[in-house]
Amino acid sequence: MNHRIRLAVGLGGLYGLLAVLFGILGLILWADMQDAERQTMLAIMRPRYAMAVVIILLAWLGLGLLVWALYRAYALAPLRLREQALVMVNSNPALRLQELGASEIRTLAQVVNALADQRESLQRDVEQKILQAKASVEEEKNRLAALMSELTQSVVVCNLDGRILLYNNRARLQFQVLGSGVQAGGTALIGLGRSIFSMMERSLITHALESVQHRLKGGSAQPSANFVTTTRAGQLIRVQMAPVFSNTGGDQDAPASTNATRTISGYVLMLDNITRHVEAQGRRDSLLQTLTEGSRASLGNVRAAVENLLQYPDMQNDERDRFVGVISDEVEAMSRRINHASTEFADTLEARWSLEDMHGSDLLQAAQRRIEHKLGLSATVEALAGDLWIRVDGFSLLQGLCYLAARLKDVFGVDAVALRLRPSGRLAELDLLWSGAALDAATLVIWEQAPMSAGGEETPLTLREVIQRHGGELWQQRDQETPLSLIRMLLPTTVAQESADPAVWLRNESRPEYYDFDLFRQTEETHALDDRLLTQLSYTVFDTETTGLEPSEGDEIIQIGATRIVNGRLLRHETIDQLVAPRRRLKPESIPIHGITDDMLKGQPTIDQVLPTFHEFCEDTVLVAHNAAFDMRFLQLKEAATGIVFSHPVLDTLLLSAVIHPNQESHRLEAIAGRLGVNVIGRHTALGDAIVTGEIFLKMIPLLAEQNIHTLGQARAAAARTLYARTSY
Repeated sequence: MNHRIRLAVGLGGLYGLLAVLFGILGLILWADMQDAERQTMLAIMRPRYAMAVVIILLAWLGLGLLVWALYRAYALAPLRLREQALVMVNSNPALRLQELGASEIRTLAQVVNALADQRESLQRDVEQKILQAKASVEEEKNRLAALMSELTQSVVVCNLDGRILLYNNRARLQFQVLGSGVQAGGTALIGLGRSIFSMMERSLITHALESVQHRLKGGSAQPSANFVTTTRAGQLIRVQMAPVFSNTGGDQDAPASTNATRTISGYVLMLDNITRHVEAQGRRDSLLQTLTEGSRASLGNVRAAVENLLQYPDMQNDERDRFVGVISDEVEAMSRRINHASTEFADTLEARWSLEDMHGSDLLQAAQRRIEHKLGLSATVEALAGDLWIRVDGFSLLQGLCYLAARLKDVFGVDAVALRLRPSGRLAELDLLWSGAALDAATLVIWEQAPMSAGGEETPLTLREVIQRHGGELWQQRDQETPLSLIRMLLPTTVAQESADPAVWLRNESRPEYYDFDLFRQTEETHALDDRLLTQLSYTVFDTETTGLEPSEGDEIIQIGATRIVNGRLLRHETIDQLVAPRRRLKPESIPIHGITDDMLKGQPTIDQVLPTFHEFCEDTVLVAHNAAFDMRFLQLKEAATGIVFSHPVLDTLLLSAVIHPNQESHRLEAIAGRLGVNVIGRHTALGDAIVTGEIFLKMIPLLAEQNIHTLGQARAAAARTLYARTSY
């Protein structure tokens, strides 16, 4: 009950009690009087009734003011101090009690503040010792996170319920590309606490787990399983599964003979997109089938024609010419098939190339060793000027250098070559030098177009294809510094790996928010969400910016911002921050509030494109917002047009603030943040308000527990009893 109502009821009771007491006293005195005394009393009081009523009312007013002052000093002040003390104990240790009420209460507040100072000092000491004790564990965790984030392979770790507890940046980017629909704000389908079964078939993973367990029981030292699945976008993904063992089920390093006693608590999924590889394999199989089936028929025809020519040497000329024509046609057809196969095979090889960063000196030394070993030529390497890195396919480029050296040896009798690499602007000049006659342009063109062969190694690739793959150029000339001839290749350069801009890593940082090992302990719940503890649930905290404050009068959403809370952690890297085209002009008075203009909304997706992605982002979570009735009204009005229904449970930090702080005057977002020690950053942007609301909600959970509110159902019931719950839009 509100403190003002309690005060009014108390004063009413006090006034009633006084009226009864004075009434009884008056009746007793009246009964004890004689008739003459009664007449005299009436004569005295009759002209003074108005004065008596005024005196009584003034007495009641003075008594009420006195009671109000005492209530504020001795009742209301302790209530407010109690609320502040609970915040100080559970959410904001830096908060100190205001000195309110009577002097005794003020003294008590001072003592509590002194105790809080001592407690905070002790807490800092304990936290420091805990941090020191956890230093080695955190170091190992950071090493693992760093390793996972730098892997070029996509890695996802799940518990047995399929909830994602770790993923690296490669997996996030891969699922973002493979996902379908409008990806609002660049969000990916993958996320901590989400179910892997929303992206992969449950039956596939279940079967793979059964295979792992079967191999584990069979004594396999490294049990694993492999399968191939398709995404919603039609991509083929090859998945390798490896188990994660719980600490309670046995030693992770136990020998294979004890595998049967080990308990699997989760699994690691390593994913590769093999769509292009499978397509290349399909082309190769088709090519092989064309060669074998087509060549078999052609060889049969050639064989029959040859046998007829040999069996009947005296046949007529026209018959002989017909058989010779058959042989010629079939041989020509076989030649066409073989040439086509060679071209297709070269394209397949080219598709497999990948350019990697390589230090210039490493390339020169590798080329020197290859030329000397394969061709028996003397090869020297000039000193590399500076720290030069190039981006190349090392194997094909080495094949090209060796091929050129072999042609120089065979055609011009060159017995020694030199290798040189120098920077030239954003490119690098790779020179192959020799002493002797210069190479003419026509000969170099012929060498470029021929399949490369050197030192017993052959490939259908040509030197021109290798150079084009690198986006470079190739020509011959005389060296301007020495009397040597040279062939020069232009190659792309790259930044030295150790001198990369640290800001790039900060902008693309993937480690801090992408793992949560505590999720291993989560299990699938069979009871309703209302019976779940607030600490066990996952939340989507969201906010909207709109064209105005009247959703029923046609105002529209122009921005949606959202973030997620999983396992008690606010995941700042799993967010939505999407502008929305409202199909109407903004109200001028709203622009200074949210800072969004009509120009910023041009070309943005409409609400019917954004809501499906936002709904998917909110899957399996409880919605949290400040003044949620306002935001939910906008979503509800779009149900008929979009078919998207948000049936999620909803918690409102405005109502929860009234539950935990009924005696505070303000429940605005800034006021709550100030009480709970939350910094307000990015106010009146959808994502900024969502993050602040999420931090506030996390601070509220222990305060709700102090009021014996532990489950979602209890929180919703308590919020529904507040005065603010009656607000509608």
